[in-house]
Amino acid sequence: MDQSETKRGREQSRHATARPNEKRSPAHPLAPERLDKMDAYWRASNYLSIGQIYLQDNPLLEEPLKLEHIKPRLLGHWGTTTGLNFIYVHLNRLIVEHDLDMIYVMGPGHGGPGPVAQSYLEGSYTERYPSIERNRNGMQRLFRQFSWPYGIPSHVSPETPGSIHEGGELGYSLVHAYGAAFDNPDLIVACVIGDGEAETGPLAASWHSNKFLNPRSDGAVLPILHLNGFKIANPTVLARISREELTGLLRGYGYEPQFVEGDDPPLVHQALAAALDGALADIRAIQASARGLAAGETPERPRWPMIVLKTPKGWTGPKFVDGLPVEGTWRAHQVPLEGFDNPEHLAQLQEWMLSYRPRELFDEHGKFRDDYAEIAPTGHRRMSANPHANGGELLVPLSMPHFRDYAVKLAEPGAVMAEATRVLGHFLRDVIKFNLDSRNFRLFGPDETASNRLEAVYEVTGKVWMAEVEAVDMNLRADGRVMEVLSEHLCQGWLEGYLLTGRHGFFSCYEAFIHVVDSMVNQHAKWLKTTRQIEWRRPIASLNYLLTSHVWQQDHNGFSHQDPGFIDHIAKKKADVARIYLPPDANCLLAVADHCLRSMNYINLIVAGKAPEWQWLDVDAAERHCAEGAGVWDWAGNCADDPEVVMACCGDVPTLETLAAVTLLRDYAPDLRVRVVNVVDLMALQPQSVHPHGLGDRDFDALFSSDLPVIFAFHGYQGIIHQLTYNRANHDNFHVRGYREEGTTTTPFDMVVLNNLDRYQLAFDAIRRVPRLSGEVDAAEARYWASMQRHKLYVSEHGQDMPEVRDWRWSAA
Repeated sequence: MDQSETKRGREQSRHATARPNEKRSPAHPLAPERLDKMDAYWRASNYLSIGQIYLQDNPLLEEPLKLEHIKPRLLGHWGTTTGLNFIYVHLNRLIVEHDLDMIYVMGPGHGGPGPVAQSYLEGSYTERYPSIERNRNGMQRLFRQFSWPYGIPSHVSPETPGSIHEGGELGYSLVHAYGAAFDNPDLIVACVIGDGEAETGPLAASWHSNKFLNPRSDGAVLPILHLNGFKIANPTVLARISREELTGLLRGYGYEPQFVEGDDPPLVHQALAAALDGALADIRAIQASARGLAAGETPERPRWPMIVLKTPKGWTGPKFVDGLPVEGTWRAHQVPLEGFDNPEHLAQLQEWMLSYRPRELFDEHGKFRDDYAEIAPTGHRRMSANPHANGGELLVPLSMPHFRDYAVKLAEPGAVMAEATRVLGHFLRDVIKFNLDSRNFRLFGPDETASNRLEAVYEVTGKVWMAEVEAVDMNLRADGRVMEVLSEHLCQGWLEGYLLTGRHGFFSCYEAFIHVVDSMVNQHAKWLKTTRQIEWRRPIASLNYLLTSHVWQQDHNGFSHQDPGFIDHIAKKKADVARIYLPPDANCLLAVADHCLRSMNYINLIVAGKAPEWQWLDVDAAERHCAEGAGVWDWAGNCADDPEVVMACCGDVPTLETLAAVTLLRDYAPDLRVRVVNVVDLMALQPQSVHPHGLGDRDFDALFSSDLPVIFAFHGYQGIIHQLTYNRANHDNFHVRGYREEGTTTTPFDMVVLNNLDRYQLAFDAIRRVPRLSGEVDAAEARYWASMQRHKLYVSEHGQDMPEVRDWRWSAA
């Protein structure tokens, strides 16, 4: 393609249209000088973005481009970047003119060159990375490090100042933005939603977050739907439906959209400026109205403003490459120019970069010229330096009640029954109560707070709700601290945004359905892992999960509700991030929850049942046990010092079945020497060299021995126990029982029978694994099958478990 073809493409007709609120915003709010400076700022950010994708040398194009100036591997995404830069520059204008507290969430996080360029122009990048100076040499380092080994990723990663949202996995920008806005009344979160991202399920649900945003006490979210028309290789749905249909969709979600469309920069500058002025005026009017109400009055749910910006994909980039259209097509998505052994491509890249007139933008030393730089915000008003985007800087520790005050009183093991999560609910109630004034703690869950026995929290707060309320509704309050919505995606995303901006939270969920957010927790784990290596990223509060209504208590709902696999998912994360706790009773649950709420920079997974269960440890013993992570229960065995078999357990129901098996063994093999070990911190099973909570080899062997059979009853899939212990001296003697994907609608005890985790199986395992008892194995096996037959006949006829199971309770030897 010759250059004249390129010029003809650039001279194609251009247009811009806008539908801002005409009454409150002039049609052309930018004075000529302001428009020129904003356009220059945009050109500078585009130039820096292209340089990051393509160049390793000659950053200011002070000599003709040569092949050696080009990176050998071209990685990045150009198509969305220029739109991200355009919006950023306009938000800066709004911040300066109105002294706004604003952060920027970019759904198309693969447009990483844009926010890196913006933070470099604002100076915050150099403040965080002094070697990236604001001159020629610094610019070269900025370019070279992008998508380079041991440099920075191509996405909006934690290394990018001002970012709380990586964006590599699409669908979570808007929900993160709302999480950031909750309890931040002065903050505006500008959220760019890519039209490809808008096709995802989580994003489609995220629009409903506005029904949970209280204009009196929360900040505001300004969604900006960026329609550039294409994904990697296909058009986007929202760009190919009519304006009328799109307007109806967005209004149906509760927004008032303002449309800005065009490809002629001066006209689109004016149109977007007018739309933003109108949106800000609407936000301020909504908040003023809500905040002017008398105490006790509930604000009405407003129709929040949003903007739909339609610009070409790869705007201002090459129109054609090798005769094929690029700008405004899917070909602009990633790297629009490649193959620089072709001299025409090299010349075209140079023409493209020079079209931004870099010599007007940067002085002879490579520094951004002051007359353009001065239009950006300064200090913490820079979106790349806003402390809300480095939430650890704002983190205030929770005011915590004493967990011991909520303990189950226990004279001896197995003396009383309690619902562990109901006990925890009273503790969480007062965590909320103690932090009502600071408004830095929320409880999240998908419509299951009461089902999970945490309803004591409603004594001091309610569920956030800004939509209509009917007479039958309970505990709905505009200023509540409980976030319930039937979407695990929204609960997870809200909580992540809340944590990343410096607050605390707790997420309770049915165990089987937490898998809905597997991929989201992957991204958060990666974020935490990376931020640990970035000195300026301050630690944030931990992501705390309580999984209840678990696999062994889902006999009534059946197979669809039975899955303990989230344990495996978290266990595979980096050891400096992952923490997994399976408290065996209510007092251990209190101790673990208290620890998790005080912790930072972890993903804490707690698995505990909600059904009435026997309680084992008083609060003093529970605190010691949880601090150690695993321990011998001397009171449960008959020979802790010289055992023949170790009966180990992890999880509340496995603990119950193990202790019941111990009582059976007293009758089956009265002289069998048994040690009972309970594990509450699953990661204690790993070596200390692998996980910070891991037991040293001597301590591990002191619990499990170096050569004795270990009958291990585990809450989840048995394979994870073998993975965690594979390099222990006694690993080959671990005989694990756990969940085997056998389930149905049945009785509670039949669930453990179906998976061979029941007391009869565990007792039989112990006998057949002790060499001294080899002569009794046949009789033990016959007894086991007789017990199974008795059980099956009874549950089939009576629909409930045998009295010897239902009425079982612990008795000391």
